Amino acid sequence: MRAAKRIAKLLGIALVAIVGILVLTGVIFVNVSPQFGASPFEAQKIQYAKSPHYHDGIFVNLIPTSLDLGFVNTIKILYNFFFKELPGLEPEAPLEIEKIDSLQIMRKPPAMKRLTWFGHSACLLELEGKKIFFDPMLGESPAPHPLLGPKRYSEELPIPIEKIPYLDAVVLSHDHYDHLDYQSIVKLKNKVGRFYVPLGVSAHLIAWGVSSEKITELDWWKETSHDGFTFICTPARHFSGRRFSDNFTTLWASWVVKTDSTNVYFSGDSGYGPHFKEIGNRFGPFDFVMLECGQYNELWQDIHMMPEQTVQAAIDLKGRLMMPIHWGAFTLARHPWIDPIERVTLAAHDQHVPITTPRIGEPVLLQEALFPKSVWWR
Repeated sequence: MRAAKRIAKLLGIALVAIVGILVLTGVIFVNVSPQFGASPFEAQKIQYAKSPHYHDGIFVNLIPTSLDLGFVNTIKILYNFFFKELPGLEPEAPLEIEKIDSLQIMRKPPAMKRLTWFGHSACLLELEGKKIFFDPMLGESPAPHPLLGPKRYSEELPIPIEKIPYLDAVVLSHDHYDHLDYQSIVKLKNKVGRFYVPLGVSAHLIAWGVSSEKITELDWWKETSHDGFTFICTPARHFSGRRFSDNFTTLWASWVVKTDSTNVYFSGDSGYGPHFKEIGNRFGPFDFVMLECGQYNELWQDIHMMPEQTVQAAIDLKGRLMMPIHWGAFTLARHPWIDPIERVTLAAHDQHVPITTPRIGEPVLLQEALFPKSVWWR
């Protein structure tokens, strides 16, 4: 009996020690690892206090938006995530993509208007001889460490990040890991002319070695022009944060990018809301809209649109052609991986909304009348 008690005591001590080591390792990782980025500086916070979208030290949405799922729903989500097998959450085999050569995306004549999707929300726009990359998350997993997140569906990118040529601009929507990736920024930063970001996101970039002189940081409805391009920071209905404790401390946004000849919109992440119609009325119609469609759930549709709402957003924006993004790369919600594209294409057809569905790496030529429409995911 005494031996059994002694063994139980030793096992208890060992368990406590293991838990303690794991907690200590986690604390050290969060505080030392550069992937977590940095918090806005005090001087920045003083400036942010002047924003109508900043209250009591955090940014707020235009309309009430709750992240509180409730205890029962939280337990249900955790159970489904860890213990319930659901079919079709990811492709049965790695996705085939279209490869492109760096020579294909070198400077082109001003007439070239081309969009290349890299999966999820990463989109490369070539316009007026310039190259603009939206949310270039090109890492293998949207997490602080690959072991902590899902793996990318494809084994390769359309072009290795090391071979991506000079980019005139990188536009970031917010600081979540599936949109702002530390390794991608580190590999790209020396060949980017300028970064356009919402308020607060510059702190991460500066911590990762990007010169503050290369960063333009904007609030909603503010704009800046450079070399014939106008960049307008517009609202989204979402939130931000890279740690458990820093939600809402940086701003999230959508973006309008326009020239004399072309007007495009990038949604970033957003739940559906009246901001789409207001953006459409202020800055539309748009030649091309890239709209979030994927990683949704009825419980959090305040921050991620359902596919049918994505089509309504395209209508509100007065978009002449829409492309669904935020799908096709990672499993971040418990729905079949093809569910977003199946539902959004059906809804677009029902609403007579023009839609393009390129493969990852397949170019969309905006100056052409025909666009990729194959049902490649089947």
